[in-house]
Amino acid sequence: MPALSVIQTALNRAVTEGVFPGAVLAVRCGDRTVSRFHAGYLSTVPPGSPVGISTIYDLASLTKPLATVTALVLLMQKGSCRLDDRVADHLPECADAPIGSATIRHLLTHSSGLPGWRGFYERLSPAGTIPSSAGEREQAKRAMLSLIRSEASVYERGTRSLYSDLGFIVLGLIVERSSRQSMSDYFLDHIVDPLGGPRIGFILPERLQAFSDSVDTEIVAVAPTEVDGWRGHLLCGEVHDQNAAALGGEAGHAGLFGTADAVLAITGEWLKAYHGQKAILDQGIAREFTRRQKQEGASSWALGWDTPSTPSSAGRYFGARSFGHLGYTGTSIWIDPEHELEVVLLSNRVHPSNKNEAIREFRPAIHNLVYQQFIGSI
Repeated sequence: MPALSVIQTALNRAVTEGVFPGAVLAVRCGDRTVSRFHAGYLSTVPPGSPVGISTIYDLASLTKPLATVTALVLLMQKGSCRLDDRVADHLPECADAPIGSATIRHLLTHSSGLPGWRGFYERLSPAGTIPSSAGEREQAKRAMLSLIRSEASVYERGTRSLYSDLGFIVLGLIVERSSRQSMSDYFLDHIVDPLGGPRIGFILPERLQAFSDSVDTEIVAVAPTEVDGWRGHLLCGEVHDQNAAALGGEAGHAGLFGTADAVLAITGEWLKAYHGQKAILDQGIAREFTRRQKQEGASSWALGWDTPSTPSSAGRYFGARSFGHLGYTGTSIWIDPEHELEVVLLSNRVHPSNKNEAIREFRPAIHNLVYQQFIGSI
């Protein structure tokens, strides 16, 4: 049996050493009961309540695999889009732009030629106001797409991988055009509801008050991130990523909030599909999306998922078939399908400042420890 106290001690020590104010770690291995760990506090400025296993975190770039990639797989299973469709096939206004001839596959492997990031939020909303209705979000998305389509390629498409939020913003727009639903509605209707309603989703501005009112602070709470100079206040229940905020809180690259158990609800579908068990995803496509696409080692990317590199945030022990993703706010997922091991770490390491990067050393260390305890003890 794994020594759970060793893992809890490591999480407690990370809080003491300032890696993050608090965190939740959830581990599932095969058919064992989920092991859950939590430590620390929601915030340090102002001092917050203790973290619980149901604390809700800004998932940041975990949005990419959990929402956007999962949605694309579901749409592909219905024949609404294909990996080698061009961007312009779904977003015809990009037909004459450099990005228009890139494929969905290029975007998923971060090899489209797009730059990694641009501060478009400052141009979309210089005053830091956030779109607060479906109509305003649609207008912001059109303006964002116009800015992205004006971007020249920064490298020859397909020759390298450059992690790109812009590429996933485009993928989110493709999901919306293909499904004729917003990202938040599609995610709710086709992912959350079929899985029984785990506590995960996009918190849109007009729903923020209702969401806050629904949170029982004695049981569930939302961890804040940091004071955003653009918006002028401490963010709590508002997406940390500013480009996502400028789109109204729903985007292909960021915007999801959720609990560790809710994240496991979705990763569990990927793992079940990988092994051919009943899931919302098909086995063949799940295996293709989690397979490293360039076996020669030029890139560690699968299709929207990452795979272990050297060195890796997954540590030393996760196998070559493992897949996962990181989130800027201090979140991560790593899954080893051979051992049916899923590890979800949620934290707000950007609170009170995103200059705290101690999580870089903590991530591989905690994954090594979890692997040793759960797999080494079998």
